Amino acid sequence: MTLHEIKKLLDAEVLIGEDQLDMDVKTAFVADLMSDVLAFATAGSLLITGLTNPQVVRTADVLDIAAIIMGRGKMPSHETFQLAEEVNIPILTTKYILFEIAGRLYEKGIRGCIEKVGSK
Repeated sequence: MTLHEIKKLLDAEVLIGEDQLDMDVKTAFVADLMSDVLAFATAGSLLITGLTNPQVVRTADVLDIAAIIMGRGKMPSHETFQLAEEVNIPILTTKYILFEIAGRLYEKGIRGCIEKVGSK
């Protein structure tokens, strides 16, 4: 799916990265613990989270995450917004809860980075 399709599916607002909506993604990872993201997420995936702090962007940057989707209508702090602009990582926000975001994306063919721990 492209970020543009994801934006429409999730009724999301693009906060950063409007110029990157043609980007294609095939996998995603949902977490609020950035240590879990570092352990299990893969490059090119979506990061779905309820966190809005700069550490989310730093983690995404280290892993070469395609884009960040913030659930529950959360908005990034000013510092987070600036950092995402600097490292050029798109951020979208949606009012859907994380479970619903994952379910909608899965239904459209987006798969998790891994199915279960130990299967990387």
